[in-house]
Amino acid sequence: MVKHQPLQVYERQLCLSCLTGIYGCRWKRYQRSHDDSSKWECSWFFILCSSFLLLLVWSYFWLEAHNDYNEFNWLLYNRSGEWSDSTVPILTTTLVGFSYTAFLMILALCHIALGQQLNLYWIHKIGVLAVLLTTITGVVSIDDLWRDEWDIVLISLQSTGPFLHIGAVAAVTALGWLVAGQILRVERTRFQALLLLLYICVLLVLYLAPLTISSPCIMDRANLKPRPAVIGRRGAPMLAPENTGMSFNKALQQKVSAFETDVTVSMDGVPFLMRDRTLRRTTNVASVFPQRQHGDASLFNWTEIRSLNAGLWFLRDDPYWTVQFMTGRDRSRAGNQTVCSLVDLLRLAARTNRTVIFSLRRPPPQHPRYQLWIKDTLRAVQRSGIQSEQVMWTPDWYRKTVRAAVPLLQATSGEKPPGEEVRERGTRTLSLHYSQATVPELRRLSSSNVSLNVYPVNEPWLYSVLWCSGVQSVSSDAPHILRKVPHPIWLMSPDEYCLIWITSDLISAAIIIGIFIFQKWKMSGMRSYNPEQIMLSAVVRRPSRDVNIMKEKLIFSEINNGVSSTDELSIYTEHGYEGYTRDGISR
Repeated sequence: MVKHQPLQVYERQLCLSCLTGIYGCRWKRYQRSHDDSSKWECSWFFILCSSFLLLLVWSYFWLEAHNDYNEFNWLLYNRSGEWSDSTVPILTTTLVGFSYTAFLMILALCHIALGQQLNLYWIHKIGVLAVLLTTITGVVSIDDLWRDEWDIVLISLQSTGPFLHIGAVAAVTALGWLVAGQILRVERTRFQALLLLLYICVLLVLYLAPLTISSPCIMDRANLKPRPAVIGRRGAPMLAPENTGMSFNKALQQKVSAFETDVTVSMDGVPFLMRDRTLRRTTNVASVFPQRQHGDASLFNWTEIRSLNAGLWFLRDDPYWTVQFMTGRDRSRAGNQTVCSLVDLLRLAARTNRTVIFSLRRPPPQHPRYQLWIKDTLRAVQRSGIQSEQVMWTPDWYRKTVRAAVPLLQATSGEKPPGEEVRERGTRTLSLHYSQATVPELRRLSSSNVSLNVYPVNEPWLYSVLWCSGVQSVSSDAPHILRKVPHPIWLMSPDEYCLIWITSDLISAAIIIGIFIFQKWKMSGMRSYNPEQIMLSAVVRRPSRDVNIMKEKLIFSEINNGVSSTDELSIYTEHGYEGYTRDGISR
């Protein structure tokens, strides 16, 4: 008489094969395992999670730092002397690294959800380690070169914090399915308790996180201040070459309330507009005066400066990625721009009734106008015919001399003076970096009747936050973008935000409780199976994953414990199934 072991039927598991194959190069069924992952593989999973989280923060930083991309490139230009758009390789590597680690994270979480053993392929281990080290190097480098920019992360949370909180709650709620499966399936009680405690702590932190979120946009609409005025910073440098006549005319088309610029005095005493110390970046001085291209911009006379082209560099370098959107007429016009003098700008402002804010750079000691640079600038202001009230002089140098010569010139400061010193100086306007524009500082200045101008503001979200904070004006490289922001991006009352916060927390808690109840019911039903039920369930077309796991464990336990040396194990793979048989002859 011949005894046959019941035939075990399996489906083709293409998705599972792809999952384990891509993650760990385990394409065959016999290579997969439901055993617990080794400590070594758990360590690599921890490294993968660390890389993903670090890259998530790094990506968020560069997403919000878009407001200052040009400032970053200008900073590197001042250090190296060569202009290049360094944000492109940084953004490219960040996108590739984040996509790669996010993909591996999804695969790893799917392994955990399906009860598969983690076994990261060695090529992926090298890739994850490379991504982690590259990101750490980038963070250290930015902290060394551009440390002040980290403030953008904290400031951006005033705009994104409430929405990031909801997203984080949703993500942790979704992870509850994996956590419940691990807690209810794993037999180690210590691990269960530790994992459950950690998950509950994370949930409590997220549920109570809104207590630490402070945003000026959480306010009653009745308390919203008027829309901040937009000042064209060096004109409209995204639409035309900076500090040129075309740039300031483009700014006028965007309804700016004032112009902001940088002024240098030439060898023959003519104040002109130039941001850099040299003429290399924004003119063709390298081809016209190659021997003097590294010299100070103030060591050229006005005739030489006026002969330079100040627009071709804009078309060539495309510093704001906007040249492709320019019309052919604008490109031709931009390519023929020259350096603009202070008198020309002041006359344009006088004709259009605009205010001018300028920062004057002192020439080097060997400059022939070193002792006369203040007088040269004041003479240009008087010669332009503009009203003194329309001119705002930023530097604090020789303020008494300037006030004595032109009493009606508005006193403006680019530094934040302490305490009551604002009143003592007679300052009417402060021009500060956006990182210094805090709500307490705004209240202090408001009590002293001092208005605040903030720079640089190029992104709608930052403009909205400053608007809700009560800032009076902002200096922007992108007036054409801010013009399209008629109201803050979002504004809600404290009661509305409290309702959203509590509702999202309650929904999350209810879903998590439901997940644990369902997983408990599912596992209790699976434990009620006996070997006969498992064998009979083999004929089911689509058996559940947990039943399949129990089948395999039952079969392999019988093979390991009950098969003698004369037994024969056959695996049939034809027709899409595998079969295990044990034949014996009883007499």
